[in-house]
Amino acid sequence: MSKSEQSMNPLATAPIGKTLTKFAVPAIISNLITSVYNIVDQIFIGQNVGILGNAATNVAFPISIICTAVAILFGFGGAARLNLEMGRGNHEKGGRIVGSTFTCLLIAGMTISVVVAVFLDPLLSLFGATAQNINYAVTYVSIINIGIPFLLFSTGGSHLIRADGKPTYSMISVMVGAVLNVVLDAIFVPRFGMAGAAWATVAGQFVSGVFILFYIPRYQSFRLKFKDFVPALESIRAVVPLGTSVCINQIAILVQQIATSNILREYGAQSVYGSDIPLAAMGIISKVSMLVTAVVLGIAQGSQPILGFSYGAKLYGRVRKTFRYVVVVSFLFSGVAFLCFQLFPASIVKIFGSDNDTLYIEFAVHLMRVYLFFTFVNGCQPISANAFPALGKPLKGVCVSVMRPLLFLIPLILLPKFIGVSGVAYAGLMADGITFLFAAAMWIYEFKMMPKGL
Repeated sequence: MSKSEQSMNPLATAPIGKTLTKFAVPAIISNLITSVYNIVDQIFIGQNVGILGNAATNVAFPISIICTAVAILFGFGGAARLNLEMGRGNHEKGGRIVGSTFTCLLIAGMTISVVVAVFLDPLLSLFGATAQNINYAVTYVSIINIGIPFLLFSTGGSHLIRADGKPTYSMISVMVGAVLNVVLDAIFVPRFGMAGAAWATVAGQFVSGVFILFYIPRYQSFRLKFKDFVPALESIRAVVPLGTSVCINQIAILVQQIATSNILREYGAQSVYGSDIPLAAMGIISKVSMLVTAVVLGIAQGSQPILGFSYGAKLYGRVRKTFRYVVVVSFLFSGVAFLCFQLFPASIVKIFGSDNDTLYIEFAVHLMRVYLFFTFVNGCQPISANAFPALGKPLKGVCVSVMRPLLFLIPLILLPKFIGVSGVAYAGLMADGITFLFAAAMWIYEFKMMPKGL
């Protein structure tokens, strides 16, 4: 890329704080709204159905994680590849990359939907369903399965639109679906329970998908042609490696979620709490922590165009400065979240209903305080999973992504044998602390080896 081209692109010249805000704020809002799909369902179900309904949504949660993982594999990978190529001045590949990615998202969504429909019962059993909550889970998942193609298309497509320099439209496309979901939850859940929550979710995902579809003919960076949507092997090979680390991060969460649910089911049954109270409590913890991750992930995603373009243009000083912004802002927000989880856990738990069940509140409060103790440094994983691929180094992102589940599963298996179901909380605490140290060491080395530059 020539100096004149660099000077014309705000990703290379505009103030980092202002540019990061432009991209990060819509990304944060989009991620928070995406989290709303799960959290609002959990709140309405908790208030109208109760503990078994909350336990059922926790059992169903791995399906949402699978969908997010695949959507990010293609959506984030396509966006990262597009920004790298733009930084290097290679604009011709853009149409093929974007078109192939959209088609892959649609095909993947339909494939997952078919698999879930065929193997619904064994999947829910694998995810930790109990005899008490299985019927609730079947009702919920059999309906939200209809919306899976729209979920992948809208989630992955929002990354591609953000990479086109339209973060606000990307945010709006997700927001309209979420607002509709909330409105329909308030109407449907009191009358139809689990089924009402599921149909509200599907309606929101459909509307978001339609908004993404309407944007495609208006792509700014290049004019998309019909032939661009025929999946090109070359484009897929260029996209998938850059989305792999973020995808694996989600898969790691999936493995962790499944293992956790099964351990809670087994050791909860041996405790005074039973199986469903720990499952319901973990469902709340998972949804609450999603809000923190959504903000940190949004900051990381907002930095991705700047990091990718600057690294491709060899503006290494700008890469370092952008990363420092991301880390400082993320840690400040995570610190506030940490204080909330430690000081007001009971109030947070009661938002999700069942506030009169003493055992439920007791276990949920303990789980939140211990399991989320290292919230203030948890941003290291999503930041690394996004920043390393933005620099064209997906393998390093993968390393950080797999560290937590690998570290988590070992103590998860061992600790409950000695201290019961509470071992799940301490296993998460241990894994978070060690993962942070590992990620910090990798970034110190990365910047030490990176060439000096403007």
